[in-house]
Parts: sequence; C-alpha cells; structure tokens
Amino acid sequence: METGFTHINEKGEANMVDISGKAETVRYAAASGNISVGDEVIKALSGVDDGKLTKGDILGAARIAGIMAAKKTSGLIPLCHQLLLDDVAVDFEVLGDEHKIRCNSRVCLTGRTGAEMEALTAVSIALLTIYDMCKAVDRSMVIGDIRLEEKDGGKSGHYVRA
Repeated sequence: METGFTHINEKGEANMVDISGKAETVRYAAASGNISVGDEVIKALSGVDDGKLTKGDILGAARIAGIMAAKKTSGLIPLCHQLLLDDVAVDFEVLGDEHKIRCNSRVCLTGRTGAEMEALTAVSIALLTIYDMCKAVDRSMVIGDIRLEEKDGGKSGHYVRA
C-alpha cells in the first residue's frame, strides 16, 4: 500500500521511519506563529510594566518553555525521532498595532532527520505559555498561523515558504 506518507507502512499501519541508512548532515528549521491579545497584554509587554504581569517575565518564561519543548518533541509527538539539538532559539516581536505577539523559532542540529517538528513545537509551546501567563487578564486570546518558514538539509534540500 503506497500512500506517500512516510509514517504509514505497506499494511497501512503507523510506524516509525527507519533513518539508519541516512547520512548525517547539518539540519536547520525555522517556524513562526502568532497569538492575538488585547490591549492590557500589549501594554504589559510594551514596557509599561517592564514586560511583567503578576506571574513575572512573560516572554522570558515563554522563551524557556519553547526551548524546553523543542528538546522534548520526541516525547510529545508519536513516532518522532529523538534528536540531539545543537541550537534552539525562540524570539518574539510585539506587534502592538496588530494586537499580536509573533513567535519565531530556529533549530539546528547534525543528524539523520530534520528539525521541523522541533521548531514547530517550540513555537506552539511558547505561545501556549504566553496564553497561560496572560489568561487572568485576557481570555479571548487566539493562537494561530503556526507554520514552517524554512528548512535545510537532508534529501529534500532547502525549503523557504513563499
């Protein structure tokens, strides 16, 4: 049964992809996503309260959560390979006029499989952390537009979102 999906075997069953025959190469992935927030959150993150609400440094905590999540991706996503990450970065842009916070992640490693899931997981968990830390003042927040922006390395080569 040829489905084109790498995690489905010839019997149609979910399985882990065998990467043992692949060469180790430098792999890179970048992802992004947004959380829409209200005025009170934008004010707090724009320096009015030095980026702090009652739970502390929101973006700092979200950055650490995103980095930790990238490191734990294989334990969160079934059939995802455990990777030895060389670098993980999580950054934020507060877009006050749009009432959004944009999260960007970058993951780099040398290995046999890509880092896309780690980059996407970093963004997802960083944004969820912002939600958790801000929900006392804004329960209407919306997380969205989580996507792969770029990846490089491996058989499929370089990809950049158009």
